[in-house]
Amino acid sequence: MDTQSYLPVEPGVGMEENYFSLDDILLSQERLPVRTETAFPRLGFLERSSDTQDIPEGTKMELPLWLSKGLYEKKRRVLAVELPKVYKEGWRTVFNADPNVVDLHKMGPYYYGLGSQMLHFESPENPDIAQTLLQTFIGRFRRTMDSSQNAYNEDTSALVERLDCLEKALFKSGQSGLNGFQSWEKGQASQLTASSLVLNYRKRKIADVQP
Repeated sequence: MDTQSYLPVEPGVGMEENYFSLDDILLSQERLPVRTETAFPRLGFLERSSDTQDIPEGTKMELPLWLSKGLYEKKRRVLAVELPKVYKEGWRTVFNADPNVVDLHKMGPYYYGLGSQMLHFESPENPDIAQTLLQTFIGRFRRTMDSSQNAYNEDTSALVERLDCLEKALFKSGQSGLNGFQSWEKGQASQLTASSLVLNYRKRKIADVQP
């Protein structure tokens, strides 16, 4: 019997996170540029370039996403989170012009996931970021799925190396569907069997009508 030591857990959708997803755990480690808006006593060790014991107000540094979300408060201004360059207006213009020319993996393997998480932080650019994320996904989706359907039994490493992690999952899903269809056409698909729920229901019905 085939067994797996780890059953993959799907990442969360949009701004939500799945605590048990390895992809979301890795996403939470992505570093964000922040600026402190208050002093942080005895936390100077977090800033490698500083020799002081404290982190003074106005210090620019990078913190992982999970810590940035934990420290960020709308009412009490502890720190301000700045946009990574890939979500700034200059890059948004590139994505809106032609999203297919961009190497998303090189720009950050969690482009969609991190972009969605950035909406947690107040910014006047949030509506534009959300719109660019949506249009980029729509603009690249057809090409991603077409590639997955036209690469049967071929080396796809060159095709997927430019994809974001979400797109890679879609590509893999498309290939899996294609392989299943090809197997069915060749008569190699496994025979369909009734669900255990259906079988158990039939057994109960037989038992009910027996004297």
